[in-house]
Amino acid sequence: MAVQEVNMETKESNSKTMVKETKGIAERHGPQFIPKLRGKKVIIRLISGGQSVTGTIEGYNPQEILIQTAKGQLLVFKHAIATIEIVDEPKGYKADI
Repeated sequence: MAVQEVNMETKESNSKTMVKETKGIAERHGPQFIPKLRGKKVIIRLISGGQSVTGTIEGYNPQEILIQTAKGQLLVFKHAIATIEIVDEPKGYKADI
């Protein structure tokens, strides 16, 4: 019994170490451009080729982006995004979103 208990403890500590390492890698190599886009108006084109989404990026997490559109909030999964384009606005112009 003692050998099995030690093996179980070792497996648990190894899995915890892997989770910590994975989180560290994700934090270091995560998307660095999305934080810069927060609050900016963008056009997001989806892989499906359907209608593009235009709005302001309100928030994000590792899997999703929250966009405020003219019709309300929209949650877009990152794996479904083909391109993100920043909408260039003239200086002094403020969108009524």
